[in-house]
Amino acid sequence: MEVQETRVQTDRIWTIPNVLSMARLLGVPLFLWLVLSPVFDGPNRDGWALLVLFLSGVSDYLDGKLARRWNQISALGRVLDPAADRLYILSTLVGLTWREILPLWLTALLLARELMLLVMVWLLDRHGYAPPQVNFLGKAATFNLMYAFPLLLLSDSSGAMGSLAAIFGWAFAGWGTALYWWAGILYVVQVRRLLTVDATPD
Repeated sequence: MEVQETRVQTDRIWTIPNVLSMARLLGVPLFLWLVLSPVFDGPNRDGWALLVLFLSGVSDYLDGKLARRWNQISALGRVLDPAADRLYILSTLVGLTWREILPLWLTALLLARELMLLVMVWLLDRHGYAPPQVNFLGKAATFNLMYAFPLLLLSDSSGAMGSLAAIFGWAFAGWGTALYWWAGILYVVQVRRLLTVDATPD
């Protein structure tokens, strides 16, 4: 959820944007269960999984929009929103890789970026800094991946629809992965600058 620094941040928990983010988090295990149903000899529930992803995308848009419009930007929201984004990406990577829709190398590439950011957050925490806000580039990368994953899931079906979904899905996956790493590198640069200033003697 990208916000402007000039807006007032509240410590309230039970705001509508936060409730939407919490609902998104609850949808993560449901989505994973739906995607992995065929792996465990269950029925194909890809349609329901796509619906959960769609609703997640809608709530992701709404929580940021409403927080800004209703001045309900909160410290909790700054944590919940990117956490939900990352958990959806992680669960989708697990599900689609397990079903052999995504290649292992792409999953490793995206997970390596997440590991890099976890190290950066740990370093910031050690020096008393909060994680920086999600920037536009990071949000754009997430949107590309969130478009890519449903299309790639749809590409597992046969026929013209599956072929078309594969073309667009891989296009979004390519752009999303590139932007994801670009945003991650900028994040590392930002952390390095903060820690360099912190280490400079007065």
